[in-house]
Amino acid sequence: MKRYDCMKLLAARLKDELVILSLGASVDEWYNAAPHMREASLFQQQLGCVTPQAFGLAAGLPHRRIISLDTDGGMMFNLGILATLGNEQPKNLFTVVWDNECYQSIGGPPTHTASGRVDIAAIARGAGVEQAYTARTLEEFEAHCEAGLKADVPYIVVAKVAGTVQPDIKRKHSDGREDKYIFVRHVEATEGIVIMGPSEHN
Repeated sequence: MKRYDCMKLLAARLKDELVILSLGASVDEWYNAAPHMREASLFQQQLGCVTPQAFGLAAGLPHRRIISLDTDGGMMFNLGILATLGNEQPKNLFTVVWDNECYQSIGGPPTHTASGRVDIAAIARGAGVEQAYTARTLEEFEAHCEAGLKADVPYIVVAKVAGTVQPDIKRKHSDGREDKYIFVRHVEATEGIVIMGPSEHN
């Protein structure tokens, strides 16, 4: 499967959700696949922190569906989050792990999943996340998106995708600081709350 094709299938199902995604080429792919989710999406700049940040949002906004778009490399940096999800059982968190079996953003060295022995979905089930699956076709992935977005338990789908980047897509013309403010102001507006007040230097 191609990650971009999966993203388009997922994006077509999203409207009011909040999305946390990993760094690297998947950022530009997501903003092209899901332009209507631009303000509702935020990329995390550290491996191992995508799903933890999404879990924090899920805990803080239990009435709202949160999407984590993680990677195999990122998940390998912090497998402990799977145990946290297994224990806490957030009802509103849907996690996608883009498993291309490599660290794409640094030239493609293999991750542990490339060995054929490391199974992230199996690790998640062993940690208490019972609804954890691997998708190898677009049909399987779409079916898990439908189920995961309706689930009232933590749901994980590991999408086995090619180690390629969608060609000829527009680059995101904003940096992490600007993206943070775009995302926070979106949450404030849609939740009717204040997260970051006016600057003291205005």
